[in-house]
Amino acid sequence: MMQPATQRVPNLAYFLTRAARRFPRAPAVIRGRRAWSWVEMDGRVSALARALARRGIVKGDRILVHAKNGPEILEIMFAAFRLGAVFVPTNVRLMPGDITYMAEQSGARAFLCQADCPEHAAAVRAARPDLAAFAWIAGPEPAENGDGLEAWIAAEARAPLADADVEYNDPCWFFYTSGTTGRPKAAVLTHGQMAFVITNHLCDLLPGTTEADVSLVVAPLSHGAGVHALTQVARGAATILPEGERLDPAEAWALVERHRVTNMFTVPTILKLLVEHPARAAHDHRSLRHVIYAGAPMYREDQKRALAALGPVLVQYFGLGEVTGAITVLPPALHHAEDGPEARIGTCGFERTGMMVQIQDPEGRPVAAGESGEICVCGPAVFAGYWQNPKANAESFRDGWFRTGDLGHMDAEGFLSITGRASDMYISGGSNIYPREIEEKILAFPGLVECAVLGVPDPLWGEVGVAVCVPAPGQALDVPALLAFLGERLARYKLPRHVFVQESLPKSGYGKITKALVRQELERQGLLPLAREHAA
Repeated sequence: MMQPATQRVPNLAYFLTRAARRFPRAPAVIRGRRAWSWVEMDGRVSALARALARRGIVKGDRILVHAKNGPEILEIMFAAFRLGAVFVPTNVRLMPGDITYMAEQSGARAFLCQADCPEHAAAVRAARPDLAAFAWIAGPEPAENGDGLEAWIAAEARAPLADADVEYNDPCWFFYTSGTTGRPKAAVLTHGQMAFVITNHLCDLLPGTTEADVSLVVAPLSHGAGVHALTQVARGAATILPEGERLDPAEAWALVERHRVTNMFTVPTILKLLVEHPARAAHDHRSLRHVIYAGAPMYREDQKRALAALGPVLVQYFGLGEVTGAITVLPPALHHAEDGPEARIGTCGFERTGMMVQIQDPEGRPVAAGESGEICVCGPAVFAGYWQNPKANAESFRDGWFRTGDLGHMDAEGFLSITGRASDMYISGGSNIYPREIEEKILAFPGLVECAVLGVPDPLWGEVGVAVCVPAPGQALDVPALLAFLGERLARYKLPRHVFVQESLPKSGYGKITKALVRQELERQGLLPLAREHAA
């Protein structure tokens, strides 16, 4: 047999170099009144890469980054790529102990930390005194209590720096899972895999994107929004960063109007906030062509409100960090505002270009169209495996398929519907119950804005469902009326046994409602375990 040749691929930092060559003076990043041109950003990235190299960072080293949204996180990402090092971003809302775990588990050689997070820095430096490089991510002036990132850049030449040679499977990004059901795992993303993902995103999610486009950041750049930003760099499109640290819908809509924003990446909860804010109607948003939402399915009632408010611009994709989002897509043309056979209610679309989805039974056998099972996927977007976690790798891959842990079914035309996480499903009286179906029905009840359904232990039925509902501001929930409403739309065994009314639902650092956090909050309030005599 022939010995396989080395599979050389472009370093992801080449996207930045190419944009700087083609559009040197055009804006790459805009924040407030400050704009960074492509050639300026490329020079700053080269200077930062030189500073890291001067401190001993080489190809393959992991660079842990605890940063809020800002131009710095993009510069650090590309500097890591340029060196052939690995970008390891955190969720900025994590606690110091969480960051220490990531520093140790990843074997990070450098730590770049937001200046207003001294506790995180102290925890990491105590656990990892062997770090080769440490710097504060601060404002334009060096931080008083240590090296500042801006000082590093100012001290180095901004002349072009050659990208490190990389092969297809060379790691470029450790994408940490959220860790809501245990310690987070580091999904290893590679230069070759990510080049495919960027191309695939542009093909399936953002067709026609050019240097004339403008993208607004409304989600954390440490995860999905960072991948989205790479697509903009690949096309030379400008990225707009809000000045506020937290999402401000009024500011977001003002920026859409001011910069004629054409696309943004969101998650359903963020999109819901944007759509329902009064500033949306006060600002011109007709420039929008692609409003992408991912990270969780969007409930139909929220989807219809978004379509009525924004028009045919919604793009849904389904994916996990391990597949960098590239599993299925539901493009604007298949988002219908009215219910009916064409609306594809509940579907998250069809397979992404170059990817393959299969619904499998517990033994790994494909099931027939319409039957439920585990959603499994193969293709070039699938990650290289979990870093130093052979047990998780063995559990997550079967016969070459990546097992997503999500449950769903696919119709005869190849449209995928998700019924929930395998961990969310509960069994009541021997019947499998999928919370998402019940949640969709609950949200069709007037006056509700959010809900979550989860299974709780029951001595008679094994498990029963409880619903946690959030009424619209200023409204009260008539629980008997809700249960009567559901009784006409659901089989009796699927009806929630109890309804809890809350002011809001807890969300992860990425804006997603997760059942683990909802359960923890109910337990904190003393509402679980639920005695059967209190059931509805």
